[in-house]
Amino acid sequence: MAKSNSSPLYERLEHKNTMHKVMEFIILFLLLSLLVYRLLSFSNHGFAWLVAFLCELWFTLYWVITISNKWSFVEYKTYPDRLLQRVAEHELPPVDMFVTTADSELEPPIITLNTVLSLLAVDYPTDKLACYVSDDGCSPLTFYSLVEASKFAKLWVPFCKKYNVQVRAPFRYFNNDAIPSSKNSGEFKQEWKTMKDEYMKLNRKIEDAVAKSIPFDLSEDFSLFSNIERNNHPAIIKVVLDKEEGHSNGLPRLVYISREKRPKHPHHSKAGAMNVLTRVSGLMTNAPFMLNVDCDMFANNPSVVLHAMCILLGSNENQNEIAFAQFPQIFYDGLKDDPFGNQMAVIWKYLGHGIQGIQGVFYAGTGCFHRRQVIYGLSPNNGKLGNQELLKTFGNSKELTKSAADALRGETKCPSMLLKSIEAAAYQVASCEYEYGTNWGRKVGWMYGSTTEDILTGLSIHNRGWKSIICTPDQPAFLGCTPTGGPASMTQQKRWATGLLEVLLSKNCPIFGTVFAHLQFRQCLAYLWIFTWGLRSLPETCYAALPAYSIITNTHIFPKGQELAFYIPIALFVTTNIYNISQYIQSGLSIRAWWNNQKMGRITAMSAWLFGVFGIVLKLSGISETVFEVTKKDQSSSTEKGTEAGRFTFDESPMFVPPTTVLLLHLTALASALFGLQPPAHDGLGSGRLDVAGSVCLVLCLWPFLKGLFGSGKYGIPLSTIFKSAGLTLMFCTLCRS
Repeated sequence: MAKSNSSPLYERLEHKNTMHKVMEFIILFLLLSLLVYRLLSFSNHGFAWLVAFLCELWFTLYWVITISNKWSFVEYKTYPDRLLQRVAEHELPPVDMFVTTADSELEPPIITLNTVLSLLAVDYPTDKLACYVSDDGCSPLTFYSLVEASKFAKLWVPFCKKYNVQVRAPFRYFNNDAIPSSKNSGEFKQEWKTMKDEYMKLNRKIEDAVAKSIPFDLSEDFSLFSNIERNNHPAIIKVVLDKEEGHSNGLPRLVYISREKRPKHPHHSKAGAMNVLTRVSGLMTNAPFMLNVDCDMFANNPSVVLHAMCILLGSNENQNEIAFAQFPQIFYDGLKDDPFGNQMAVIWKYLGHGIQGIQGVFYAGTGCFHRRQVIYGLSPNNGKLGNQELLKTFGNSKELTKSAADALRGETKCPSMLLKSIEAAAYQVASCEYEYGTNWGRKVGWMYGSTTEDILTGLSIHNRGWKSIICTPDQPAFLGCTPTGGPASMTQQKRWATGLLEVLLSKNCPIFGTVFAHLQFRQCLAYLWIFTWGLRSLPETCYAALPAYSIITNTHIFPKGQELAFYIPIALFVTTNIYNISQYIQSGLSIRAWWNNQKMGRITAMSAWLFGVFGIVLKLSGISETVFEVTKKDQSSSTEKGTEAGRFTFDESPMFVPPTTVLLLHLTALASALFGLQPPAHDGLGSGRLDVAGSVCLVLCLWPFLKGLFGSGKYGIPLSTIFKSAGLTLMFCTLCRS
């Protein structure tokens, strides 16, 4: 029976951050002052002045939205111990856990199986858990890895729970040879050595399988993978660990799924895979809560499910508001000082918790616990669906329609996974034709129409009036790996920029959600902040070129020394950087990390985000479609990567042309000023100190590209890129002089 306990399962903590708010308004005042100066000086300047005004107007509007996002800083503290005092273990709700992988080369199976093992070992009743792995690459190697991992799990899960192991991804736990000093018993030492030996055997098996062209005999269960193509194959669903087996050895259920794919049928990338996982799990276990993680995002906190349940079961009133509990993306063995600016620690802390004080944090696509009812389209007002509407919404599978109706009523009826009718229905709902004529991807499930299906799905949930919470336990809930090097980081950023713009320029634009649905106005501003990441590339790239233009033409863009307004850009520069540095220091990061993020912010805007805009233009013009690009996952630690790990790398991608062009442009401008090659100034008002300072700042921000001009191999900018950039620079200089 549940035990009575009046203590809350979580606390809501509000932070005023008065000093930060004062600095935010000082920055806003300086931005407005600069705009006023531009307006008052319009008559004395030309087109470049107008461009500067428009760029600064964009920066000002964007800053207003940023202030709104950060204004209501809220934290939630959860108490799993209180949950266990209030609810008996056998009364805890079931949870279905989804792991998605799409490419066994870019996402090595050893990473996926470690994530799966960490989830199987979490502190939660095993008969309440089921883990579903979606393999969108239909790789026999991934299936083989899961089968072998399930054998190791029979040793690993009991070991973790017996000794209360905190890090339950084996590759992290056995990261060094030292036996944990906190446990000195002879029995533990012996079991630890045995467990490590077993894991190393498992690791070698996977490595050997990867090294072979035909890794294993394609017979029995593996025969399903013979003569198949990655994007043209029937559905494959295999129960690796079943419920009956779970009762005997203390392991959760484990199911492998590779949905059907055919060349002429759209598969909707990760969103389509998530919807198949939702349907198949709805037939097999139909848990009221669902966790989804990427294949590299392992459970680092064994109490992660309990923390999420504290939020989702917090109170009866809470259940009518909170749709999902999102955990921040944190990365293991991140390179020191975040050289590629992709760890986003400050964004999660200040913007994530600020948006949480409005209607809730964005859905980040991984590390998130959802209510199945919400994914099935339920609104907070708890509207009911009739039988015909259920068929239209969920498809013509009677078994799925019944399980969906049970889920929407809050009932959990779990049939045996071995029933033939359930097996047949699972293959039916995993087929590529099942969604035709249904509301999957439009009103229920993960939403289609963008390569950033996570943000779009979260927006559709908030549009219905739901709220969300970011949960930040002291021990990070999940840890993942970040892309390293230039090309991998740029690919990820380009996909984000493209997908976000797809949503902004569609019927799913958050403005419509505020006008016609239940999206709060400030939450709309928060979504506009992230959806316009790609559009930021246009004013940032234009503004980056203006100091070089002013030096080459011997005109000025910024106020001259004899003007009182001369001190506005200086004060703005100093105040903004003090504000940003303070946030990095308070987040436990270094000044070097701040500088690296500043550099990468400029580089990303002029490369990946700019090409994201180009991609959307091509899509809208009907020339090409956007493509979901999988980011390469790397399990090696920062120490294993060596001293070269933080160096920026290049390839032949055209994304590197714009930053290289801007760099060459500023080097040309500074050289022309140094050697007196500027034309005579009009009215005696030539380029000033602020123009030169701005040009120097841009060169420093593009320092990785400056080093790349003289580098070799992957650390050097390809000659083709340099020649293209040199041609564009020459064209720009010619137009300026003419």
